[in-house]
Amino acid sequence: MTVFLCKACGTSYPDAPQPPAGCPICEDERQYIPAGGQEWLARETLVPVHRNAWQQHELGLYSLQTMPAFAINQRAFLLRTPGGNVLWDCIALLDGATKALVESLGGLSAIAISHPHYYSTMQDWAAAFGAPIHLHAADRQWIMRPDPAIRLWEGDALELWPGITLVRGGGHFPGGTVLHWADGADKRGVLLAGDILQVTPGAHRISFMWSYPNMMPLPAAEIRRLMERVSARPFERIYGAFFGQNVLANAHAVLGESAARYIELLEGRTG
Repeated sequence: MTVFLCKACGTSYPDAPQPPAGCPICEDERQYIPAGGQEWLARETLVPVHRNAWQQHELGLYSLQTMPAFAINQRAFLLRTPGGNVLWDCIALLDGATKALVESLGGLSAIAISHPHYYSTMQDWAAAFGAPIHLHAADRQWIMRPDPAIRLWEGDALELWPGITLVRGGGHFPGGTVLHWADGADKRGVLLAGDILQVTPGAHRISFMWSYPNMMPLPAAEIRRLMERVSARPFERIYGAFFGQNVLANAHAVLGESAARYIELLEGRTG
């Protein structure tokens, strides 16, 4: 019996003698089935040919990303706080070196994930570190590998402990979540955004999409709802899902200006 991973999105599936017939996450219009067809690999085959690279962004905040790139190629974040450590979003590779590094930084008290494209091998991380996984209940249908560590939450916000709050933005997925860190070094707040808020390559704009690979935008009404939920909190910096895509100053204003311009274009005001 083998845990199989979808090579396109990195989602893991329950132990089975053969790969699944298909990947529902890739079959959904927010992702895609590669032109060559759906492909699978056994979880264990990642370790010999991949490694995780680490980067420290500021005091208490690290990212890790698999090299060479695998699946969607998002990064995960390890956030260290007085209340405990959080793994924000997830990547498929959990090797011995990664386990040792996480343990040396204090282990994990919680795992939280922005949306289903980044669920990957969250079950393995939870088992390795004895940590619960916090997912928004609105996205429960996309859990392909059920696990007792998964905790579904409802509503628009969940405080894990003082200074660490999950905020439901919606948008890309109904349960799309960002993490608000209120006790950063300058006390002005940080958002870990996944791609619920997509930091663009120039790192000075934010984009909002229903499907990023298929280039399908969110409607203006959904962006307004997302902004109501997210912009009510103070923050100075945003860290996005991909390498280098960080807004490191005036992030609250950048988000507001980006949303306003995006809505203008959707509504035909192009001047």
